[in-house]
Amino acid sequence: MIDLDVPGLGSLSLAHLVLDFNGTLARTGTLVEGVERRLFALADLVRIHVVTADTFGQARFALDRLPVDLKILKPGGESEAKAAVVRELGREHVVAMGNGVNDTLMLGEAHVSIAVIGAEGAACEALLTAMITVCNPCDGLDLLLEPKRLVATLRR
Repeated sequence: MIDLDVPGLGSLSLAHLVLDFNGTLARTGTLVEGVERRLFALADLVRIHVVTADTFGQARFALDRLPVDLKILKPGGESEAKAAVVRELGREHVVAMGNGVNDTLMLGEAHVSIAVIGAEGAACEALLTAMITVCNPCDGLDLLLEPKRLVATLRR
C-alpha cells in the first residue's frame, strides 16, 4: 500500500496499480528498458494488474516472470473493460497508467491517473483525462517508488 497525504487533495491509500501494456509499458510488444526492475520493486507496495488488448501478442511472454496479474481482453469493448477493472478493484485505491484512447475511461475512473507519452505516442483524450503526464513509463513508475515526487506533482 502506498499511503500519502497530498495537500489540497487529501489522503491517498493506493493498493492497486492498473497498467496498459503496449505503448505504456512496452514498445512494439517489448518491455521498455527499466520497467521490469521497477515492477519488481513496486510489487512489494501494490498489487499490479496489466490489462491489455495485446496488439502484438507479446504480453504473456514479456510479463511471464513478473509479479503482475495479466488480463488479456477480447477484441471490442476494451475501453469499458479496462474501466471495469478499476471499478472492481475499488477506484479510490487505484492508480492507473495508459497512453491510448482505449485507456481514457480507465484513467478517468482511477483515483490517480498517469498518461505516458512514449515512443508510440499518446492519445489526446488520454492526456486530457490523466492527472499526470510523463515521458516514459519508468518516470511514471518512479513517482510511485518515490511518493514524495507524486505529492509534489499533485499538491494544490
